[in-house]
Formats: sequence, C-alpha cells, structure tokens
Amino acid sequence: MKPVEVVIVGADSRGTGYAEFAKHHPDRMRVVGVAEPREFYRERMAQEYDIPAANVATDWQELTARDRFADAAIIATGDAHHEEPAIAFANRKYAMLLEKPMAPTEDACRRIVGAAKEHGIIFAVCHVLRYTNFTKQLKAMVDTGLIGDVVSIQHLEGVGYWHQAHSFVRGNWRNEKESSFMLLAKSCHDLDWIRHIMGHRCLRISSFGSLKHFRREDQPAVATDRCVTCGVEPDCPYSAKKIYMGFFEEGRRGWPLNVLAPDVTKKSILEAIETGPYGQCVYACDNDVVDNQVVSMEFEGGRSASFTMTAFAKGGRKTTVFGTRGELICNEHTIIHNDFLRDTTSELDTRQTSSGALAGHGGGDYGIMDSFIGAVADRNPSRILSGPDETLETHRMVFAAERARHNGTVEAI
Repeated sequence: MKPVEVVIVGADSRGTGYAEFAKHHPDRMRVVGVAEPREFYRERMAQEYDIPAANVATDWQELTARDRFADAAIIATGDAHHEEPAIAFANRKYAMLLEKPMAPTEDACRRIVGAAKEHGIIFAVCHVLRYTNFTKQLKAMVDTGLIGDVVSIQHLEGVGYWHQAHSFVRGNWRNEKESSFMLLAKSCHDLDWIRHIMGHRCLRISSFGSLKHFRREDQPAVATDRCVTCGVEPDCPYSAKKIYMGFFEEGRRGWPLNVLAPDVTKKSILEAIETGPYGQCVYACDNDVVDNQVVSMEFEGGRSASFTMTAFAKGGRKTTVFGTRGELICNEHTIIHNDFLRDTTSELDTRQTSSGALAGHGGGDYGIMDSFIGAVADRNPSRILSGPDETLETHRMVFAAERARHNGTVEAI
C-alpha cells in the first residue's frame, strides 16, 4: 500500500510537528505539499521533505485552485484562519486533520462541519487528549463499569504560570480579536475530553472567569515595560530572561524557544527577549483573555462535571471521576482506583515512552496522527475518536460556556 500523501497548510510548530509522522513512518505518510507565507518555515519544510516546487506555495489558495493532488490536508494555520482553507480543501475532497479549535465562531464551526459532511471526507479535529494511552485506559475503566455509574467529574487544567505568560499574555493567543477567547483556544481540549469520558450529552452549562492578574494595575510601581531593563526582574516569576534562558540552558531547542526565533541560538533568544514581544513585561501587554475560569456542566441522567482552568499552577491536568462503586483519581500519567466494595486502592501507570515533536500532549500528538493516517489509508472513519457531529457538539459547549460567563446565565446546549 502506498503512503498517504499529505499537504501541510501552516508550517509553524503544530504543522511541522504533525509532519514529523512522515519521518517516523515513511512507508505510511509522505508530505507532498506545503502552504506557508513565511519563507523560512516554508523553505525548511520543502527541503526536509523534498517537496516538488510546484507544490510549495505562499498561499493555500494556490493549492486549492488546482485539482486535488494529495490524499489529505493538515490545516494548522492560526485559529482565526481555519475556516476558509478548511472549507476549500473539503470542497476539493481532501481528507482533513484540522487543528483545534475549528474556528472562533459557532457559525464558522457549523460551516466547516457542513462542508466536511457534504463531501463525505474523513474529518478529524485535533482533540489530541482523546488519543493518549492515559485517556484510553481511563475510558475503558469507566465504560466497563469499574466504578459503577459515573455521577460527576472534577477536572483541572493547570495551564502553568510560564505557559500562560508565553502563549496567552505575550504570545499569539493573548488577544481575542487576533485569535479566540481563552476557553476556546486552550480548553476546548478539556470540555471535549470531559464529554468523551462522561459518554453522555451536556444539557446545561454555566461559567465564571476573569483576567485577574496580568494587568497594568498589577505591575510593580518601579517596573519597566521590558524585562531586560527592569529592576524587579530577578524577583518576577514571569521574567522572560528566567523562563527562556532557563530553558535554553537546560538544553531545550524546540518549543517554546522556536517560537521566539526559528533558528534557536543563545544570541537569537537574547535578541528576541531584548526587542520582541516575548520580552515584554507581562503587566504591559495587550492581552485580554482570562487567566482563570470555572465551568459547571449538567449532563444527561443527572450527571455533573466541573472544570477549572487556571494560569496559577506549575502545569498539568488532574481529574477525579466519581462513581457509585468507586472513584478514579488521575493525573496525566497515573490512575488511582479506590474500590468502595473492597475498600482497596490500586494504581496504574499509563506513561508512554516517546520523544520528539509527536510526544506532545502525553503522546496524543502521535496518537492522533497514527489514527488519522490509518483512517485515510483504510478509508475507515471509525478510527477517528471524535467525528464531525460530536466535535461540533463539544465546540458548542465551549461557546455556550463563554456566553454564560459574559451574561451571568445558565445556557442550554
């Protein structure tokens, strides 16, 4: 069987990460096209995968203006720029892997799903948390009735103090008009995951949240607007020098450093901190997305769930699933089972041994590529763990939660 031929639309960190599946499995996937406006990223991908010059474009429209020349497209542009290429590639009947979130508005999400269903393409959104070994083990425990009937789920996403500063204060997802609101940009992962584990539809939802800390009002009086000139920088946990040079000295060369400079060197990172947006004071940026949010959900059958997103954590997700016969207490690599009948406790380690770009999200980045490429090769959409209808359903949960936060309401789904 010949490899699945793929076009990468958007060759930044997510697009290049997914493309690496072709390096791991050249017998299963080939990168045969790229669309990317920035020359460095475009040419790097073209050279790494020996892409024919005719299939290297600055604008994705150059590729959709032609007859279909590949099996699938991976859409990894910015959040606000998913809708047009997703619909255009669907109209050309490319199978599609679309980075999450689908789009910044509910109507745009509906249009994307409509196009995918109209043309009958294999369609997957990058809800990578569904594809980890941890999630598969947890889902099996829940579905086999190990803890009886699930009554409620409590789920925490600790975004992480430095990750919030990097991506959502200084970075590409800091401002709703330029990308999308925080719950959609970061935590549509999590509401989708809760729905997946619960296995039932969400009926009603409410939410509270705010931009509590990363504001001009919280800037120390003697601070300056750049870390390199600030006298309080050594005492600031969000110092760009501390975060980025710390990572460089640890030996990191990929994300997040490659966002500051495509060619990661000590000189390039220092220059980025001195002159670029990633060296700005976290209290002096144009960010407006929340840094803390809670969501309460009512599911079918009297079930409930709560979700907390906070910047103010070291980082990582933690979950407790409460059932009528037991509970499952989880982090991203361990599941503790408390059995109510036997009064016993057991522990399962679900860690995966993986490395490189596809090791992200606990191995979920590799998992979704493995499933997507397999689905396209076998023409078997059942390998996709969240089809278009359920993906739209969980995105609608996110939009409803944000309406509830703004309006102080309980929203029906």
